[in-house]
Amino acid sequence: MALPSFSSSTTTFAISLFTLFLIGSSSAQLSENFYANKCPKVFYAVKSVVQSAVAKEPRMGASLLRLFFHDCFVNGCDGSVLLDGPSSEKTAPPNANSLRGYEVIDAIKSKVEAVCPGIVSCADIVAIAARDSVNILGGPFWKVKLGRRDSKTGFFQLASGALPSPASSLDTLISTFKDLGLSAKDMVALSGAHTIGKARCAVYGSRIYNEKNIESLFAKARQKNCPRNSNGTAKDNNVAPLEFKTPNHFDNNYYKNLINKKGLLHSDQVLFDGGSTDSLVRAYSNDQRAFESDFVTAMIKMGNIKPLTGSNGQIRRLCGRPN
Repeated sequence: MALPSFSSSTTTFAISLFTLFLIGSSSAQLSENFYANKCPKVFYAVKSVVQSAVAKEPRMGASLLRLFFHDCFVNGCDGSVLLDGPSSEKTAPPNANSLRGYEVIDAIKSKVEAVCPGIVSCADIVAIAARDSVNILGGPFWKVKLGRRDSKTGFFQLASGALPSPASSLDTLISTFKDLGLSAKDMVALSGAHTIGKARCAVYGSRIYNEKNIESLFAKARQKNCPRNSNGTAKDNNVAPLEFKTPNHFDNNYYKNLINKKGLLHSDQVLFDGGSTDSLVRAYSNDQRAFESDFVTAMIKMGNIKPLTGSNGQIRRLCGRPN
């Protein structure tokens, strides 16, 4: 069956304008060379701190990558996820007792400020740290577009509802990403970030006890560390690797697990459950280079969501509070 096409140039132009609006027209001001003259040592400063943090705890690489996702998905990549306060994004339900790595970002900011005071935004630090985390754990390297500025406020209400849930259906995931200008292909590639990191029992407990599209021995193995009656107890915080074969290495085993019904989260397994994204999961499971290429493309695209540039926002001196 042939895919539908738009015959009207007016319609095509309107769609192009809409997509441009979604990712933020100021994204054109982002540049790989933004700090070439202003702060050439920024990349060394960021990577040295990330390398040290990941060497101490490999999971931290996944945590820093996740910070970038959660920043960009809530009103764009503006560092708002880092702000402290009782009504900050940190305290929103998807982030509270879940997001990690703030102290690493603070350490990076301190080191960057020592060499280039008042130049590099916290938003850009999060973007570079995410790239370095992937690369240090064996994944691809790419040039990060930079020039973002920091927001002066957080968005608690938006963070409470804008982020995809681990219980999301495939249709919900596709629509959530589409609303941000990201395609279903981008969504499946970005989900591959779950090839590293861990999840709490509170997040995956329902799947391992109640869902049918899960390999039985895999479910039983996960149940040993996540009792059925753990709800509201300390065992809710017990963790399991999102990808159990090579949990500290960025590769395509995540997709291989999905084909074998060994996705830890509901929102993982729906990517391979007889739906429209099955073919992408198969492709990535068979071709790590294809996965890495599409992952990089999607990361760059996500990093272009509504950045603050020019005179908008500010360069925070401390990432946890506005100037």
